[in-house]
Amino acid sequence: MKRRVTLNDIYAVSGDAMVRKVKGKTILIPPASIMKDGQNELYTLNPTGEAVWQRLDGKRRLKDVAAQLADKFNSPPGEIEKDVVGIVKKLLKNGMLVEISGH
Repeated sequence: MKRRVTLNDIYAVSGDAMVRKVKGKTILIPPASIMKDGQNELYTLNPTGEAVWQRLDGKRRLKDVAAQLADKFNSPPGEIEKDVVGIVKKLLKNGMLVEISGH
């Protein structure tokens, strides 16, 4: 059973995920095991996604990441929190993150 992603969780980038910078854009390449399962989608991160990715260091709770980004982008915290959780869910599903600590 899949566990729900919450703002109290801590995640880190998987050692299996590959990151490339192409013409100033951050491209994420899922691990080979995911690619074999037919999910061969590459991800180009927008500025918010890139900011989230850079902060998933295995030390910060998602709510701390969201608070930093709300300040950085001068956006409502609730909106950024939804974005952070959505990005994390997608990256988890595709094997690009590992959970360090859950609720």
